Amino acid sequence: MYRRWGKRGFDLAAASLLLILAAPAMAVVALLVRARLGAPVLFRQRRAGCEGVPFEVLKFRTMRDGPGDDADRLTPLGRLLRATALDELPQLHKVLRGEMSLVGPRPLLPEYAPHYTPRQATRLSVRPGLCGLAQSKGRNGVPWEERLEWDALYVERITLAGDLRILWDCACVLVRGEGVSMPGHATMARFDRS
Repeated sequence: MYRRWGKRGFDLAAASLLLILAAPAMAVVALLVRARLGAPVLFRQRRAGCEGVPFEVLKFRTMRDGPGDDADRLTPLGRLLRATALDELPQLHKVLRGEMSLVGPRPLLPEYAPHYTPRQATRLSVRPGLCGLAQSKGRNGVPWEERLEWDALYVERITLAGDLRILWDCACVLVRGEGVSMPGHATMARFDRS
């Protein structure tokens, strides 16, 4: 019952409250990004949503435009925003719209989908989340194979108690500053099984 109807109600209520509480922080972050990086303030990228339907994810910008790899373009402000997950706050709007959920597998690039095993592809059967079971285990510090297995396990066991536990665990991981990036990368290595 929760999986079908209650989860959406929980998302609407919690995301509405979080948007109200986060509005001052979002305004400050937007002003800082504008002052340090210029326009646009938001980073937009196509990601695979529920059933693989593409949607546009929104984040506060953390990198300069131009050539170079992520490590070269990531700014000190961007590192701070990523470490605190403040760059993710605009995704609350996507939760309200129903394109995302508070809890679910993180939305990944659409071009990753052909590389999934059938079990890993089950992650596309639910709305992507602002935080997920894999993130509660260490954010980007979790290797791809393990991360995708956590996502598949989440899809099998969606409950309100489980979602509340994941939200708590993600908050703890965030406070401890774990897994901001994959070892050896500024953010996350690309997923490619070939």
